Amino acid sequence: MEKIKILIADDHAVVREGTRQILEQEPDLEVVAEAVDGEEAVKFAGSFSPDLAIIDIAMPRVDGIEATKQIKELYPTISVLILTAYDDDQFVFGLLEAGAAGYLLKSVRGKELIDAVRQVHAGESVLHPAIARKVLNRFVTAPGKSDIHKEKVLSERETEVLRLATKGLNNQDIADELFLSLRTVQAHLGHIFNKLQVSSRTEAVVKGLKEGWISLEDIP
Repeated sequence: MEKIKILIADDHAVVREGTRQILEQEPDLEVVAEAVDGEEAVKFAGSFSPDLAIIDIAMPRVDGIEATKQIKELYPTISVLILTAYDDDQFVFGLLEAGAAGYLLKSVRGKELIDAVRQVHAGESVLHPAIARKVLNRFVTAPGKSDIHKEKVLSERETEVLRLATKGLNNQDIADELFLSLRTVQAHLGHIFNKLQVSSRTEAVVKGLKEGWISLEDIP
């Protein structure tokens, strides 16, 4: 079994240790590094090449938003999952802009964190529906802004897959809805991520909203 390699970044040692213990109980998860601040997180992202980084917001020297931005710019294939005590709009907006694939509060149970890590690694979105519409509304562009360019970037089928992903359907649900195989849906999502130069559904949806390819009506 190929393990998901994880970097944890949090300035509280007890949080890092607790998170590590929860994750490493699972045979498919491995914590390869722990960073005490955002600056170290960016450094370790380069030296340890994790698949996913779990990052807090409030950290010394470089905060979670800036660390996320730098990691996504330098190492775009690394997915970022935010694990924090803060749910203020400004933080959520900033982190989605920076390229975070998921946003969890530290009140979540261990199983929810484990599930989120696997979902983000698989390119799924981990945003609570209650905040998804509110925060994604920020990224909606004027109607029709990029309609003339849509087909040049995504095919009609890829746009359809992205729209269903925006509705919150998982890969199997999308396959059932479009009468496609699961493998075909996974291939379409892979092509979408490559074309948009993103590594998660959350990033793809944000980009789709910014460009006007999908609308808030597609969000549950």
